[in-house]
Amino acid sequence: MAVNANRPHQWKADITQSVDFYNNWFMRFAPKAYRDTRMETTGQVQTALHQTHHLTRIEPEVLKANPAILPILRMATAPPIARDRLIGLADVSPNLVRSMETKARVPPRMPPKHLERELDKIGHVIEKLVDTDLFPWVETGHDPTEEEVTRAATVVADRLCGALADPIIRNAQEKRQLETLQTWLKSRGYKLIESSAGLTADSMERGTFAFRMNVPITQGDKARAVNLPIDVVIMPKQAEYGEFPLLLEAKSAGDFTNTNKRRKEEATKMAQLRTTYGEQIRLVLFLCGYFDSGYLGYEAAEGIDWVWEHRVDDLAEFGL
Repeated sequence: MAVNANRPHQWKADITQSVDFYNNWFMRFAPKAYRDTRMETTGQVQTALHQTHHLTRIEPEVLKANPAILPILRMATAPPIARDRLIGLADVSPNLVRSMETKARVPPRMPPKHLERELDKIGHVIEKLVDTDLFPWVETGHDPTEEEVTRAATVVADRLCGALADPIIRNAQEKRQLETLQTWLKSRGYKLIESSAGLTADSMERGTFAFRMNVPITQGDKARAVNLPIDVVIMPKQAEYGEFPLLLEAKSAGDFTNTNKRRKEEATKMAQLRTTYGEQIRLVLFLCGYFDSGYLGYEAAEGIDWVWEHRVDDLAEFGL
């Protein structure tokens, strides 16, 4: 039985309350989340400056030993350069740059001499574009003072965090949503179990829940097995033998535009789950923020229900 999907007369009021809930949280906690991340990032920048002798030795062996510093070096130039721009300017392998930035390593199979040439070209571009207003010692040759290093590291950290502002806020919001769910479930006697302990959704005990669990589905004409990540998996206390757990996906949004772009993601996930487990499968959205009537109507038409964070007690209506 539907809980919120079949109550369109209530959607408008819920949307208003949800937007207010999100905005209040943003004004109170988003600046702190950003500041905390900036502080951590400043420390990472200072470490990178030390590893490169304050940007005076951006050499192949330094880059090879510390590949994860590349995003920091890109933000130390004037102007700061995007990843693809660096690839073009240095005329190097996209795989090399992406491996350094996303995997914190150089490609293990790249021939050593070729790798050294590629890293040398990257270092040359960075050295040529270093922001000498921010790092004046690179141009003058003087030893930087502690104040100069701290100031430069803070500015580079700001540049990095500015590019990552949306993910920083999204991660903080997701963490808070999961904490809200955990508090609600534990207050009703549910026990948190580690999803990494070889647990599967169909082997959960009644009255337990897990975060970040992979639920296997079959995909494609050849019925290929694929793991579908689910934010929260809950086995109700009153579940009957053989009953599949309730699946929850935490969703938050700071504007209406992106939600309508993302609404097909949940519908696709639900279709994949139904193909594997049948019509009895239940996927519920845990919503906070800017989700308008268009989004809600789309999800309702796909047989997907939801719970608003500002009315978390609605979870009880799903048999919890």
